[in-house]
Amino acid sequence: MDRRARISAILRRVAGKDGLPEADESLFESGFLDSFGLPDLVSALEKEFSLTIPDADLNPRKFESIEKIENYLDSRV
Repeated sequence: MDRRARISAILRRVAGKDGLPEADESLFESGFLDSFGLPDLVSALEKEFSLTIPDADLNPRKFESIEKIENYLDSRV
């Protein structure tokens, strides 16, 4: 499974929804995810990708879209 598919699976699980917004579409503005789901998303990303995301990075803008999540993960590896 490629990284985008892994991220997508996490997003569906955390949001409890089917489908996904476009890769560059805001997860928050589209209503797919809300700020209460952000900590769950970050925790799931940490577990799935075996990394630690510092509290300072717990910012919706860093996880605004699937593309931004991919870019963030690229910067952490």
